[in-house]
Amino acid sequence: MAQPTFSIEFFPPKTPEGVENLRQERNQLAELGATYYSVTLGAGGSARYGNNDTVTEIQKEGREAAPHLLCIGSKCDDVRTRLHEYKAQGIRHLVALRGDLPEGEERAQGEFHYANELVEFIRRETGDWFKIDVAAYPEMHPQAVSAQADLQNFVRKANAGANSAITQYFYNADAYFRFVDEARKAGVTIPIVPGIMPITNYAQLARFSDMCGAEIPRWVRLRLEGYGDDLESIRAFGLDVVTQLCERLLAGGAPGFHFYSLNRAAPTVAIWQRLFAAKQ
Repeated sequence: MAQPTFSIEFFPPKTPEGVENLRQERNQLAELGATYYSVTLGAGGSARYGNNDTVTEIQKEGREAAPHLLCIGSKCDDVRTRLHEYKAQGIRHLVALRGDLPEGEERAQGEFHYANELVEFIRRETGDWFKIDVAAYPEMHPQAVSAQADLQNFVRKANAGANSAITQYFYNADAYFRFVDEARKAGVTIPIVPGIMPITNYAQLARFSDMCGAEIPRWVRLRLEGYGDDLESIRAFGLDVVTQLCERLLAGGAPGFHFYSLNRAAPTVAIWQRLFAAKQ
């Protein structure tokens, strides 16, 4: 079995203090030997300049950065310009996403409506220069009309020229394995990397999960609710839950992990150490 890949996602900080904090957190995470670091854009493509600054800084540190590109509000000329800027910086990795639609809208505004269109455009403009990741949703995208339609959306993205996929985070390994099986039956061969969200703050996690459609299993939710404001117990329990999830995913053949770090090193480091440190 191939060595698992390991990547980490950051969001661009909005303040000088946030920039310095992310540098320190990134230095801690660098010791884990991540394959690359992805950098998000805000809703509707907001924080684009902060995204570019963070990407540039990661590249200058000698680490591989993978900026996000969104369909939402994007025009062909703007995307073309960013692609050429990224090539000039030596960036070889992108995450191509539709982005979250504003409430009440059913179709992305701009010249790209779906992520497969963005992937196709990147390929037409730059050939094989970039490795392209796309999103996958083991528990179904919250705006998809059905699980079958969501799977077909994923197949279109893969067939458009994606190299690999990163999933929305989840806590139900069976949902991931079933999704991968169905994608393989539909002819998708690219790696589908599980997205992993450490559990450190129940209120925050519940809010994120309600927005993105990621299910928190009832038994996990009840245990977390029962801890109330006891953050130490929440983090210890969360570490156990996520580590066991990762162990099951690896045993089932998952190609690696993509950690949603929320710009904090400690939770990801703790999971990684449990998974791999004792084996080195």
